Amino acid sequence: MQLEIISPERVLLNTEIRVVTVPGVNGMFQMLNNHAPIVSILEKGYVRFEPTAELPKEMRKHFFKGNGDKQLSIEIKGGVVEMNNNKAIVLID
Repeated sequence: MQLEIISPERVLLNTEIRVVTVPGVNGMFQMLNNHAPIVSILEKGYVRFEPTAELPKEMRKHFFKGNGDKQLSIEIKGGVVEMNNNKAIVLID
């Protein structure tokens, strides 16, 4: 599935991933390939994802290693996520 993470300044990420976990208002939740369409508000926390390939250096600098060697994370203050047709778009504050 495709993941796009967008801040007010720039697109931080646009890549293929296996899984993404986000901090929803009712707790963390995970989205995998073929997830049902959803729109959710995000709270302060971490967006964690597992890319299918190594990220380009320009994208990699915005993220840090999360739980395990394969996951990358970014801390957010809040935002919105939309999942539709195997594409997750995360707008972060």
